[in-house]
Amino acid sequence: MNAEVDHIVIGCARLEQGVAWCEARFGVVPGPGGRHALMSTHNRLLAIGTPQAPRAYLELIAIDPQAPPPGRPRWFGLDEPAVQAAMEQEPQLLHWVAGVADADGAAAEWRCLGLDPGPVLAAERDTPKGVLRWRLTVRDDGARLLGGALPTLIQWGAVHPSDAMPASGVTLESLALGGGDSPTLGQALHAIGAGGFELRSGLPALRATFQTPHGEVVLASMV
Repeated sequence: MNAEVDHIVIGCARLEQGVAWCEARFGVVPGPGGRHALMSTHNRLLAIGTPQAPRAYLELIAIDPQAPPPGRPRWFGLDEPAVQAAMEQEPQLLHWVAGVADADGAAAEWRCLGLDPGPVLAAERDTPKGVLRWRLTVRDDGARLLGGALPTLIQWGAVHPSDAMPASGVTLESLALGGGDSPTLGQALHAIGAGGFELRSGLPALRATFQTPHGEVVLASMV
């Protein structure tokens, strides 16, 4: 196993709200994204890669008002009332996603530790250059493990979305994970080969530091 940061998830009440917030906080307008039929969401994307995670990107995601309800809880806690109330005030750092070569194998490692990442689902979305396909873990209740400190696991198909993203001038400098006083967090990260993170005791579950055209920007999750 050799997992790395794939993307950082910012939840928005509305996608246009997220675009305006990104331009104000980071000094950059995010690039295009697409629609997710599986979860009735849509997104905008921004490259934030570093030598340690060269394909990393920022995802601004919101419920798609033009899509029918998905018939299940959406990913990343987007249906949780507390999350929706917080996003109405401003976009929120919700979660992170780790890229792995074998999502089934990584999920099995976590189940051996008593963690349930949920089933591995197939998803896709259209792009101007063709269909993006991936497989990822999504719990049936939409919950994030350890409040979001443990990532969703994703395995991309032949094409990665960052392949078509231009450099943005924004980089992810660090990602600190809360709950480091529990051995479960460290064990779960080790099991999928994810290293280089600062593990903190207590909350917040996530603290991400970026270098941007507006200088250093630090975001903390709501829990």
